[in-house]
Amino acid sequence: MKKIKCFSNLFLVLFLISVVFGCGTVPKKEAQTANAGPVFYPPLPNAPRIQYLASFSSASDLGKAQGGFAEYIVGKDPQDKQAVKKPYGVAIYDGKIYVADTGSAAFAVFDLRSKKMSYITGSGGGRMVKPINIFVDKDGSKYVTDTALNQVLSFDKGDNFIRAYGVKDQFKPAGVVVSGDKLYVSDLKNNKIHVLDKATGKTVSEIGKAGKNIGELYYPTNMAIGPDNCLYVTEIGNFRVQKFTLDGKPVRAYGEAGDKPGQFARPKGVAVDRQGNIYTVDAAFENVQIFDQEGRLLLFFGNPGGNKEDINLPTSMVIDYESAPLFQQYADPRFKVEYVIAVASQFGISKINVFGYGRMDGMDYTVKEPTPQMVAPKEPAPPQSGVQSFESGAPAAPQGPVPQ
Repeated sequence: MKKIKCFSNLFLVLFLISVVFGCGTVPKKEAQTANAGPVFYPPLPNAPRIQYLASFSSASDLGKAQGGFAEYIVGKDPQDKQAVKKPYGVAIYDGKIYVADTGSAAFAVFDLRSKKMSYITGSGGGRMVKPINIFVDKDGSKYVTDTALNQVLSFDKGDNFIRAYGVKDQFKPAGVVVSGDKLYVSDLKNNKIHVLDKATGKTVSEIGKAGKNIGELYYPTNMAIGPDNCLYVTEIGNFRVQKFTLDGKPVRAYGEAGDKPGQFARPKGVAVDRQGNIYTVDAAFENVQIFDQEGRLLLFFGNPGGNKEDINLPTSMVIDYESAPLFQQYADPRFKVEYVIAVASQFGISKINVFGYGRMDGMDYTVKEPTPQMVAPKEPAPPQSGVQSFESGAPAAPQGPVPQ
């Protein structure tokens, strides 16, 4: 019996040693299994400008902060089961990806440094019901539009609820951005932009009115502020991106209805890089188009499908420079990332896709690459009457005077 006990103890010791030095380090799964190599836009042998880097849909996409032996002892982290259900808005700030998740009535936080994912639901008057868009200010404050509460909810850097903007029947908020002491809120119900005082919540001014002419709006959704201190607004009802000064003067519009390059079917997310180039998500084409300030189409990227890099019913996007070094690890060693572009998709296996904009070492970028042809939607949506929900798509374009 004594020999048997000694043998069993020895077996246990050998087993633990094998766990620590053998199974303790589990080989990482490749983030991208459906493709033989990196995905570039335009594809090689052209000089690539954009590379698909990584996708974030659940806590497991962040990787493991602890080793296999620790997991063997304490068990799996229950957070590993957390996953984004139906994202719309996305933001990046200080190494964290923020996702407004309508399916979870919360915003998710992917912390790239600690490799942890968390959910913020809010509390009291700040408990979210149907969060749509999220914007993070320079000080780390978050602003979330909620189309069920018809309010904009504000949270501090520590994700604590601060206050709500908007009173009964004031607006049906879609997008939100902040500039200085002003809050810009796009209003789906009244087809305008409300400019609020950030401290008091009082209306300072309004931009636009219902219509299809320059300076007018029809279903304004997402917004971005460019390096030129101008406001860029997507209109799913007018199939365009419109540019305003921050005090509300219309400057110009980009795009029109159609299925050719430079045209839109259902524009939603918008972002502007430091060079002034305008990036626009189209939920029908399921790609991102890039325009210069003159309205010329420079490039587009993204496709619908079942691979991790694909975007399916994309809704929102954001450009971030500060967090680019954190994503360099996902890039081809020869591809140097200058900034990242995060795109949210409501369907498909990847909910948040991150792409890197940069240059490939040793390639010639002096020759302008030809713009590839854009594929039109397989089955264009038939004309519809009435107003659809914000999430399901655009209403029919106005054929006559739009009700005020």
